[in-house]
Amino acid sequence: MTGASGRPTQLALVGLLGSTATAGLLFAPVFGLRALIAPVFAVVLVCYGGVELTLRRPKLAAVRPLLLMTAGGLVAWATVSPSSTPLQTLRHGVTDSWRLTLESTWPARPDAELLMFVPLAVLLAGLLGVEILLRIGPTAAVLPGLALVVLAQAYQSLDGGSAALAVVCYAAPAALVFWTGRPPPVVIGAAVVAMLFGAVGFGVLDPAGRDAYQLKEGQAVAPPPTRVANPLSEIAQRLADPDREVFRYRSDGPVDRWRLVVLDGFDGANWYATARMLRMGAPRGAPDGDLTRSADVRVSGLSGPWLPSQAIPRGVDGLAPLVDQTAGTLLLDRAGPVTYRLTWSEPVSLGAGTLDTQAAGGFGGLGVVPAGIDQQAQVATRSMRPTLQAALQLERYLSANYQLAAGTDLPTGHGWPQLRNFLLDSRRGTSEQFAAAFVVLARMSGIPARLVVGYRGGVDAGGGLHVVRNGDVLAWPEVAVEGVGWVPLDPTARATAASSSGGLAAAAAKARDQLPAEDELPAAQETVETPPVPVQDQGRSWRLLTALPPGLALLWILVVRTTKRVRTWLRRRRTGAAGVLAAWAEVRDRLAEHRVPYRAGMTPRDLAAEVSDEDIAQHVRRLGVIMDRTLWSPDPHADAKSAWESVDLVRRGLAHRSLRARLRAALDPRTLARR
Repeated sequence: MTGASGRPTQLALVGLLGSTATAGLLFAPVFGLRALIAPVFAVVLVCYGGVELTLRRPKLAAVRPLLLMTAGGLVAWATVSPSSTPLQTLRHGVTDSWRLTLESTWPARPDAELLMFVPLAVLLAGLLGVEILLRIGPTAAVLPGLALVVLAQAYQSLDGGSAALAVVCYAAPAALVFWTGRPPPVVIGAAVVAMLFGAVGFGVLDPAGRDAYQLKEGQAVAPPPTRVANPLSEIAQRLADPDREVFRYRSDGPVDRWRLVVLDGFDGANWYATARMLRMGAPRGAPDGDLTRSADVRVSGLSGPWLPSQAIPRGVDGLAPLVDQTAGTLLLDRAGPVTYRLTWSEPVSLGAGTLDTQAAGGFGGLGVVPAGIDQQAQVATRSMRPTLQAALQLERYLSANYQLAAGTDLPTGHGWPQLRNFLLDSRRGTSEQFAAAFVVLARMSGIPARLVVGYRGGVDAGGGLHVVRNGDVLAWPEVAVEGVGWVPLDPTARATAASSSGGLAAAAAKARDQLPAEDELPAAQETVETPPVPVQDQGRSWRLLTALPPGLALLWILVVRTTKRVRTWLRRRRTGAAGVLAAWAEVRDRLAEHRVPYRAGMTPRDLAAEVSDEDIAQHVRRLGVIMDRTLWSPDPHADAKSAWESVDLVRRGLAHRSLRARLRAALDPRTLARR
C-alpha cells in the first residue's frame, strides 16, 4: 500500500474487499441473498480487521495470510454451521460443497454442506487481493475478485436489470481500489467494467438462442446402488391384489393421479427411464396463473425407492429425495415407510395446444417395428398431422376399440410381441398395454409422447384423507405441449373424474370434449401423409450445430482461395501496359495480405520502403523500374513478362515466412474488395 497519508490506502482496501463481497453475493440466484449476507460480510470484515491489525503491528505482517485464513475460516464456519465440527465443515467446504451444489435443484438449500464453499471462496479472493494490493499494486489486486465474479456467473448468470445492478454494485467499490491520491485511471476503470460486463454476460449471448451456460449442465447424482424395480412390470401383479394399501395422503385439493416413474426410452423389448436425478433444493414458487397445491403423504406399500409425486414438484419437506425435474419423479435412496409433504404446481390451460417436438424424451426410440403397426397408426390417428388433436383422436380410438382387461387372467408384457398382439389380435389389455401402445403409435405419427406409471387419486376415506390401493395402479401416456409441459392422457378412459381436479387434467378434459366426432374431422386432414417420425431430432440438431463452425470455416477457405486464384489468373492474361499494371496490383495485394502497410497512391518504391525483407524489396523496386518505363516512356512492347517475373520472385520470398503468416495471408479476404 503506497498512500502517503494513509487515507487512500484505506479507501483502496475498503474498495477491494467491498467488490469481493459483491462478487460473493452474486451467488444469490443459487442460494438466495439472505443466506449469503452473514457469511460473506463476516469473512470480509475479518479480512479488513486482520489487515488493520498487521499494519499497526508490523511484526504480525509475516503471518498475515495464515492469520486471515484461520480467522476467516472459523468465522465462515460460525456463520454457516456453528453446531458442527469446524475442521470437518471446512474440509467439506473445500472438497465437496461446490460439487454438491451443482448436483442440486436451484435455489439450493442453504445447508452447510452446500453453502460453505461460497464464504471460503470470498475469503480466498479477499486474501489474495489484499496481498497483491500490498505487494504489487491495485490493477492486479482486483483480479481474484473478478475471477469470483466469473465463477458465480458460471453457476447462474444474471441478466436484464439484475445484471446491470450487479455491475454498478461491483464497479463502485472496485473504482476505489485505484484511488491512491492520483486521479483514477480511466482506462483501468473502463477495463474493469468491461471485464465485469463480460463476466456477467458469460453464456448469455448465444447466437443459437440457447439458455445461458451453467456449470451444472451434465451434473447429476449417481443413482442409488440398490436395485430399482420397474413399476411397469408390477402392474399386473398389483392388480391381482387390488385391496392392499400403497399410500395415503391428505391434500388441499383434488388430485387426479400420482406418478412414480416416467419411462421415455424403449428399445422394442423394455421401457426404461433416462432420468437425470438432482438433489431437491429449497422450495420454489409457481409461475403466475398456475395452481399451487400441497399434500401430506404417508407411503407404506411401495417396494422400490420411487415416491409418489406430481409433474412439477416445487418442494419436499420431511425428506431429502432426488428429483428429475423433467419427469417430476422423486427417488429416495432407501425403501420402506416414509412420510413427507409435497408441494407442486399445475398449469391450468393448454395454451395454443402446439406440440413441442423438441421436448426431451418425446421420441425416445421404437425398436424394430413389426409389420402392420404402421398402418394401424394411420388408422388410429386418421392420418392427421401431428397435433394435439391427433393425440386426442388416438386416445379416443384406443378407448373405443380396445377392451380394458379385468379379473385374474390379466395380460402382461409391454414389448413389441405383446403390443403387436394387443393392437392387431386380442385388443384386450391393462393400462400397461394401452399406455405403451399409445406411445409407440404416437411416436410413429410424429407426436412426442412418453409413458408414465403411477396411481389414480384413490378413495376418499373422509376428513380429506385419501387412500390409494393396488387397484389404483395405472400407466398412462403423456404428450409434450409447448409452453405447458407434458399433458397426461387416458386411453383407458378409466382415470378419476379429471374435470373435478382442475389443472392440466381439467384442461385436457376440456380439449377432449371439443374434439370433433370422427366422421366430422376435416377431409383434408385425412389425406395428409404421415410425416416421418423425428426420432433423432435432437441429435440431428446437435450435430448440425456442431458441424456448422467447421463447415463455415471450410466454405470460407474455399471461397477466398478460389477467388484469389481466379483473380491472379485473369491478371496474368493481360498483356502490354495492362499486364504490367496487373503485376503491380498483384504484388500490392500479396504484400498487403502479409501486413505490409499500403496506402492509395503509393509507388512501388514507396511500398518497397515498407518491406523489411531486403530481397523482396529489391524485387518490388525492379517492378517499379518496369512500371516507370511503361508509364512514362511509352513503349509499344511493354515487358509484362518481366513484370510477372518480379511477381513470382516476390511470391517466392513470401513463401519463406512463417506458416502462421502464410495462412493468415491466404485467408485474408480484404484485398478482394480492391480492383
